Amino acid sequence: MLVFPFGDDNVKGGYFPLFTYIFLAINVLVFLYEIQLSEPALASFFHNFGTIPAEVTEGHDTHTLFTNMFLHGGWAHLIGNMLFLWIFADNIEALVGSPRFFIFYVVGGLAASFGHIWFNWDSTIPAVGASGAIAAVMGAYFVLFPQSRIKMLFLIFPFTVPAIVFLGFWIFSQVSSGVAGLAVETAETAGVAWWAHIIGFAFGVLAGFYWRVQGALKGSYFERKEVYV
Repeated sequence: MLVFPFGDDNVKGGYFPLFTYIFLAINVLVFLYEIQLSEPALASFFHNFGTIPAEVTEGHDTHTLFTNMFLHGGWAHLIGNMLFLWIFADNIEALVGSPRFFIFYVVGGLAASFGHIWFNWDSTIPAVGASGAIAAVMGAYFVLFPQSRIKMLFLIFPFTVPAIVFLGFWIFSQVSSGVAGLAVETAETAGVAWWAHIIGFAFGVLAGFYWRVQGALKGSYFERKEVYV
């Protein structure tokens, strides 16, 4: 990838992003366990802890709705997700606090899993990855920090773009791919849980608006924070 994000404007004076770091650590540790497994053992691990829509819709292995969000299919999958978690999650947790963030992240991941299942009802392929929960974080960021500057790198050249532009382009690409995949599956649309991303993002947007309204009703909820470093 020639262009990629590597940072953002951080909240100053907010809550310490404890669960952001915990989720990062758990994902990395689980992946380090995965790479120690043989290929058959890894396939069994994914089957036992990844979300298989056809099984969940029959009422089996419902625990995988939670466990799947800590599994990854390769280094690129892990690094991409953890980079986005690192960039976007700390601001949300810093603003709303760790208990709210923990609930939000888990419920966002569950919503994303249900979204994937709804559009892949009969699939027997395990779905793994934190991207649905992270998409929820990105959706909330889209609403709560639209003018935050996302730090980008093109080769060795840094530049910034507003979060509303970066995230707007991101969700547009997810919806385009998801809709295309419904019409006809191609090499570009296969193997990615587009609708987990889309539903996760939508959940995050709703949560973001809820927190904005809550902040407005409480008067100084958002104003208590010195928003950016």
